[in-house]
Amino acid sequence: MKNVENVIGKVDEIKLTQSFMDACSNQDFKDYVYGLNINESILKKYTSSLEDAYEEHKNCQNCSSLRECKNKVPGYAYTPEKNGELITFSYLACERMRQELKNNMYKENLDLFDMPQDILNASLTNLYKDDKARLPIIKYFKEFIDNYNSKEKPKGIYLTGSFGSGKTYMIAALFNELAKKGIKSALIYYPEFLRSLKASFQTNYSDKFDYIKKVPLLLLDDIGAENCSAWSRDEVLGPILQYRMDSHLPTFFTSNLSLEELEMSLAVTSTNADKVKARRIIERIKQLTITIELISKNRRS
Repeated sequence: MKNVENVIGKVDEIKLTQSFMDACSNQDFKDYVYGLNINESILKKYTSSLEDAYEEHKNCQNCSSLRECKNKVPGYAYTPEKNGELITFSYLACERMRQELKNNMYKENLDLFDMPQDILNASLTNLYKDDKARLPIIKYFKEFIDNYNSKEKPKGIYLTGSFGSGKTYMIAALFNELAKKGIKSALIYYPEFLRSLKASFQTNYSDKFDYIKKVPLLLLDDIGAENCSAWSRDEVLGPILQYRMDSHLPTFFTSNLSLEELEMSLAVTSTNADKVKARRIIERIKQLTITIELISKNRRS
């Protein structure tokens, strides 16, 4: 019986060797496997898997972009590695995928609340520089980036102007650039944030509120579009702005309203008390920002 097992073992060994030698008739494959610096006695046990790995390696050599990747798992190559007397195979990110992942790591520094995901790709290099109305904003962005790490943080922007002119995209582009430097930010569609905050009284209200107060960079998008109430003005917006003003945390706003129009909206009623409270909010915004008006054609149409 033992002799039979020995014979079978030798036959299997011959088959493995022959299969490996046949595969090595392809000089490129042979160069690939021997370039792994793994003993031939181990290599020949994995001929089929090595052929698969070689094909994926070859695909990577001829690939011009991730979109054209022909591998089983796009962006990853089936790769052999010696593990004692064995070879283990795993899918490793190709150079292009590693670069793509590295380029997108900065997005972890951006928190979006009810904002379109495509603004994560907003870039200063893609801003419409042919529009003269945008040039003062772009110039200020450069100054903001240059001065951000100074002892006294630069002010944010109250960016008002026409609908669809790209106000949100422009500030998102600035935040993305700073995210690449490790600076965290939150971009919040303000009307929806208020609704969500109100609905979270019994759950995580404090966590949400504190995070928005303390995040290094904040955008309150479309302020003035909400249904303003005394609660949203006095219990939410006022404390957020006061904390950020005291802590010198840059705060940005976009709005279709001028500051004068926003003040009227925040007054809620025509009583003197409400007018005074609205005026205090506007004064805080003025302390936190410079005002820039963007009148431009509707880029959404």
